Amino acid sequence: MSTAEQEARKFLRSFSTGKVLLPVAIGLGITALLVWRSSSGKALADVTWSWYSTWWMFLAFLSLVVRDWMYMLRIRHLSDKQLNWWRTFVVIMLWEFASAIAPGIIGGGFFFAIFILTREGINAGKSITVITFTSFLDGIFIAVMAPLVYFLVGREALFSGMDTAAGGWWGTGFFVTFWVVYFIILVYKLFVAYALFVNPAFVKRALVGIFSLKGLRRWRRGMVTTGDQLITAAAGLKQRGWDYWWPALLTTFGSWTARYSIVNCIVHAFTQGAGFHNDLTIYAKQVIMGIIVLLMPTPGGSGIAEFIFTDFLGMYIASGLAPTLAFLWRLISYYPYIAIGLILLPRWVRRNLLHLPDGTPKATDHTR
Repeated sequence: MSTAEQEARKFLRSFSTGKVLLPVAIGLGITALLVWRSSSGKALADVTWSWYSTWWMFLAFLSLVVRDWMYMLRIRHLSDKQLNWWRTFVVIMLWEFASAIAPGIIGGGFFFAIFILTREGINAGKSITVITFTSFLDGIFIAVMAPLVYFLVGREALFSGMDTAAGGWWGTGFFVTFWVVYFIILVYKLFVAYALFVNPAFVKRALVGIFSLKGLRRWRRGMVTTGDQLITAAAGLKQRGWDYWWPALLTTFGSWTARYSIVNCIVHAFTQGAGFHNDLTIYAKQVIMGIIVLLMPTPGGSGIAEFIFTDFLGMYIASGLAPTLAFLWRLISYYPYIAIGLILLPRWVRRNLLHLPDGTPKATDHTR
C-alpha cells in the first residue's frame, strides 16, 4: 500500500460511520423525546400553511445561502483568491462538516480546516494565518454582540420562560453559564490577540513552560505546535493593512447575522400575524444559545441545541410546536452539512490525498 493510500485511510478513519451518525442519533433522539412530551403532532396539525409561510421559509433558506456565501467571500479574500469558487465551496462545506461532528469545546473543525487548505495548494504558513484569523474574527463577533444584545434586550427578556421554572434555578443556571462561557471566550480571544499582534514568541514560551509542569506534560507537544502556529499567523498578519481587515469583518458579521436570522424566519412562518416586535429578542436569544452550546461536549451541540431551543424560544411559538420547529431549524442549518460532507469527502480524498481525478478508480501501482 502506498504512502498516499495509508494517509488517505488514516484520514478517513477520523470520519468513521460512528462519528458521523452519533450527532444525528443524539439530535433525533432528543427531538423525538421532546415531541413525545409536548404533543407536537396535534400542534402541527393545527398549523395553517399559506403563502406567508412559504415566503418566510424561502427567506430561511436564503439566510442559509447568505451565511455560506459570506463564509466563501471571507475565505477567498483572506487567501488572496488562491481558490476558485468551486474549491472555496468545497473547503467551506468540509469545514462545516468537520464542525458538525466535533464538539465546539475542542475547537470544532479548526485543525481540519488548516489541513484542507494546505491540501488545496495554499502553503502551510498562509493556511495557518487564514484559519487562525477567521477564528479570531468569529471571536470578535461574539465579544461585541453578546453584551450588546444583553444590554439592549435585558436579562428578564433573554431568560424569560425559565426563571420561574423549578424555583428559578433553571434560568439562573443558564444566565451564569452564559457569562462564564462568554468570559472564557473573551479571555481566550484576548490571549490570541496578544499572540497575533504583540508578542507571539513570549506566548509560545509561556505555553510550553506551563505545559512542562508535572501533570500537564502530555499536552506539551501540542502547545509547541500551537505556539508555532501563532508565530506563523502573526508573521502573516504583520504586513496586512485595513484593506485586509474590513472585508473580513464585514463578511464575518454578515455570516453570523444570516445564521441567526434563520430561526426568526422559521418562527414567522409558523406564527402568522405575530409582527416584528419580538425579532430582536429572538435574535438575541440565539446569540446566548450559541455561546452556551460552545461549552457542550456533544458533536455540534447535538441534542443540547434542540433542548435549549425549546426552552429559550418556546414562548414565541404555538403551544407544543417548539420541538418540531427545533428539528426544522436543525434540518435546515445543521444536517445538510453532514450530508454534503459525506458526498464531498471521498471525492476530496481522491483528489487531494490520492491525487486522482474525481470519480476515477485507482489503478494498481506495481512500481512502489
